[in-house]
Amino acid sequence: MSSKQSENGRRLFLLDTNVLMHDPSAIFRFMEHDIYLPMMVLEELDRGKKGMSEVARNARQASRFLDELIAGASKKQIDDGLPLPAPLNGPDNGVSVRGHLFFQTETLPKPLPESLPGNTPDNNILGTALALQEKRPDTELTVVSKDINLRIKAALLGIRAEDYFNDQALDDVSLLYSGELEVAADFWESHSREIDSWQEQGCTFYRIKGQEMEQWHPNQCLYMEGDQGFEALVKERDGEDTIIQLANDYRSPKHAVWGISARNREQNFALNMLMDPEMDFVTLLGTAGTGKTLLTLAAGLAQTLDQNIYRDIIMTRVTVPVGEDIGFLPGTEEEKMTPWMGALMDNLEVLTQTEGGEWGRAATDDLLRSRIHIHSLNFMRGRTFLNKYIILDEAQNLTPKQIKTLITRAGPGTKIVCLGNIAQIDTPYLTETTSGLTYAVDRFKNWQHSGHITLLRGERSRLADFASVSL
Repeated sequence: MSSKQSENGRRLFLLDTNVLMHDPSAIFRFMEHDIYLPMMVLEELDRGKKGMSEVARNARQASRFLDELIAGASKKQIDDGLPLPAPLNGPDNGVSVRGHLFFQTETLPKPLPESLPGNTPDNNILGTALALQEKRPDTELTVVSKDINLRIKAALLGIRAEDYFNDQALDDVSLLYSGELEVAADFWESHSREIDSWQEQGCTFYRIKGQEMEQWHPNQCLYMEGDQGFEALVKERDGEDTIIQLANDYRSPKHAVWGISARNREQNFALNMLMDPEMDFVTLLGTAGTGKTLLTLAAGLAQTLDQNIYRDIIMTRVTVPVGEDIGFLPGTEEEKMTPWMGALMDNLEVLTQTEGGEWGRAATDDLLRSRIHIHSLNFMRGRTFLNKYIILDEAQNLTPKQIKTLITRAGPGTKIVCLGNIAQIDTPYLTETTSGLTYAVDRFKNWQHSGHITLLRGERSRLADFASVSL
């Protein structure tokens, strides 16, 4: 225990405004520790509450939470600290004692060093932190901020500062679930006495016993290299019994999906998931050129036009420009979204190469336009999609809250496929560990109706493959 830590193990966290604007429920996520809010934070929340942006909505929600906590409290109770309840929707982690919320109710004069001139909001917060350290020398004070520059200035002043980590789905992106697992070369020999096999609806199943399968996830992709190699998916786990299903081979032109064949193992696993109507949610990660959009569109067209499993294909993406915004776009919702859907148009050209000349191509285009719809994420709230095949492209640019908003739109018979590359995040306030796509992969990996695979090999062209690796 730190020498400055209180006897009951509590610490005092001073929250910056950007933490509450990023996650309004942050005040409930510090377990048994205490929280301190400077008056400048309340002023900045008030200035940031106007508008319809995500930040403005979060500022208003943070103010509502604070209003609920302070309602009916006396001045003495506020000075002594308001008890914090457990998170409404989050884990309590077995903590029986909650922390307290302290507001700045008095002036804390602490002149800043000459190296930090000016009365900016950040410097005001740092001045409050310095004064609080002197006022409570026996308490370990930590400034929590999403602002890197504020954390740097805090370190220069001898103030402990940390990023807000509760929004991170993982501590390190290298821990992200890949969706596949290579089994040992002696897998069949070591389980030969405990294997049952059967066929059902043209698929081969195996029931295997063993405690080592406890770490396997539903619909995880298993493979073995060599002469006895195989590819399979985990279908069900019941105690020590695990049922796996041999993957269908979509590499052969005979089993092509809308004319598209898998070119590698990961693409074959992806088509197995995309073509399985029992999987309601599929996530595909991969660098540029790995075939995410092409495979997803091919599977969607096959199940919408040939098999009639879904009525329509809906494609959407978050509209974050790579460079400068080109400004206002005229037209309807679908016409405004068309420039953002270059990936859809490029892949449709590959999938609709007909032999009927211009007339055949025009007829095919008309048919597809009647079954493929482009929608904006801005108008998703409140909708319910029935028997739709929804493709969410560039999902790495979504926050966890935004991706939850989209997934909860799914009605009966709807399948959602999320595509993205977490190494190419264009949203300035998201990282690989805080992206909504990372969040969805981690949260859905144990659900029996979801699947995930990371595509590794580029198949677009030798130029694109070399660029993705070398640049």
